[in-house]
Amino acid sequence: MACHEIAALRLGLMKVLGIDDPSGEEHELKELGAKAHQEGALKSLCKSNNMEELLNFFNISITELQEKISFLPQTDPSLPYNNTLLVLNRRIEQDLQNRLKELKRLYEDLDEIHHLVHDIYPAPK
Repeated sequence: MACHEIAALRLGLMKVLGIDDPSGEEHELKELGAKAHQEGALKSLCKSNNMEELLNFFNISITELQEKISFLPQTDPSLPYNNTLLVLNRRIEQDLQNRLKELKRLYEDLDEIHHLVHDIYPAPK
């Protein structure tokens, strides 16, 4: 059993955040196996260039996981694991959305703070 969505997300985060961790990258690529190179959401997630892309491809990968689960027979022994994985990934998705909102709020706050400083100390003309 493999947590492909989480492995791909970690690889994408490494790229977006500029984390240089060859052993971590190797570990996640091993977890993904051939899925790291197959066209689709997981490969795109691994190669995300920014947080918006990361969240979008993660969301698509969760949708694909949900579709996969919907085709599993109720007697499939992997069903409980896959359902748990889906719940975990949905929770991670919420965390990512919240972090992105926080970063956007910080970006906007920096502009307000910058203007406040110039209200107190006008820029020389």
